[in-house]
Amino acid sequence: MTTTDTATSLRDAFEAAGQGHVFRHIDRLTPSEREAFLAQLAEVDLALVARLAKPTAEGKHAGGAIAPAPYFPLGGDTTDARAAGEALLRAGKVAAFTVAGGQGTRLGWKGPKGTYPATCVTGRPLFRVFAEQIAAAERRYGCAIPWYIMTSPLNDDDTRAFFRDNNWFGRNPADTFLFPQGTMPSVTFDGKLMLETPGSLAVNPDGHGGAIRALHASGALEDMRARGIEQMSYFQVDNPLARIADPVFLGLHAGSGGNARSSGEMSSKMVAKRDAAEKVGVFCDVGGKTGVVEYSDMPAELTNAVDAQGRLRFNAGSIAIHAISVAFLERLASGGGEDGSAGGFALPFHRAKKKVPYWCDAHGKTVEPSEPNATKFEAFIFDALALASRSLVMETSRMEEFAPIKNASGDDSPASSHQIQSNRHGAWLEKFGVKIPRRPNGDVDARIEILAETALEADDLADASLPREIKAGEEIVL
Repeated sequence: MTTTDTATSLRDAFEAAGQGHVFRHIDRLTPSEREAFLAQLAEVDLALVARLAKPTAEGKHAGGAIAPAPYFPLGGDTTDARAAGEALLRAGKVAAFTVAGGQGTRLGWKGPKGTYPATCVTGRPLFRVFAEQIAAAERRYGCAIPWYIMTSPLNDDDTRAFFRDNNWFGRNPADTFLFPQGTMPSVTFDGKLMLETPGSLAVNPDGHGGAIRALHASGALEDMRARGIEQMSYFQVDNPLARIADPVFLGLHAGSGGNARSSGEMSSKMVAKRDAAEKVGVFCDVGGKTGVVEYSDMPAELTNAVDAQGRLRFNAGSIAIHAISVAFLERLASGGGEDGSAGGFALPFHRAKKKVPYWCDAHGKTVEPSEPNATKFEAFIFDALALASRSLVMETSRMEEFAPIKNASGDDSPASSHQIQSNRHGAWLEKFGVKIPRRPNGDVDARIEILAETALEADDLADASLPREIKAGEEIVL
């Protein structure tokens, strides 16, 4: 089909869908601009856009009665689970998957967020932190752990260049699979597609739930199957304490220990919320299924509800760490629900009113709006929980596994993350008799960084050469 034929066919389809206005500048585009624009238009699912653009009740949970989700508690017996998880790792059946589409804009960082210097002494970038942890797990379990990384169209080139410039952090390049996530068109409040420039639609990343579509479209799922991968360790790029190859979590997820909630399809980690006001999603039981209710969607009376001991009833905060089976991902990518039926992409898209830059004919330029002017559509990975036959939630320690870097200051900032990192490593050292300085609030009064090659968990320090004492204000790397 010629370019002219393609343009005619697409124009007819867009006209029929009431979206023909996007062609209004096509005659002024250069041949290469026209070709790129037509390729972008060919990817648009007009039927899906029309369905999503219809006004709906949005932003509030509408799933009926909500109860606290059951979870495997911190301190439970994990002996059998650890053995089962270690067996999965040694058999080479586990892959790592990082959602890394973000930029470091909120941190004042120019570049992909994964390139941000995250550790409290050496300033190791997030990607290096994860690469070294994966390499240490590979040495421990005598296996390859392939690493799949979902970038975004905005940072894909820079991310690839960063890995090349750092020699793939000493790992085999063939074991790292980078691919960009998909996008969704943004629409005006009356459902019209928007132009960002005369030759490009205004689009937005399709959310972390879009990872399922991207894993399928990129060939990553096929690559996992070819390698014999059965389970995937999912985590987001902004959390340097994410434990990638956790044998206990993997073992519980796979069903060891007799936990009735295990299905081997999708499991999650949680931490107890700091307080009712903490802005994290909460694991809940909704109609007999595990799900995450966003903090903004939780009714205030439930957010603040306490039990007889004064503890939050809904305290299971989501930290975006999951174990997901490849078979389950394949089913979701083809639209299959719990009954194995097929269709389109299984996860729902959520609507959000946002500020979206758009091309203004009157001004002859792209305009940055000061108020929300459009609707974006995003899918959320935690919506997959409701499609699993059962789903296990495992409690973990905030100090051990959750120190995200999202904001320039305050909570979830580099400063708060560095303190949590030092607190974790200080506690590890105290377990083996090292004297650690602490402030009146209990925080470690030093900067302590323990590299993955030294220890993946506290017990790994049992045979290490350790200092007898760390002084207040000292910086130490082990």
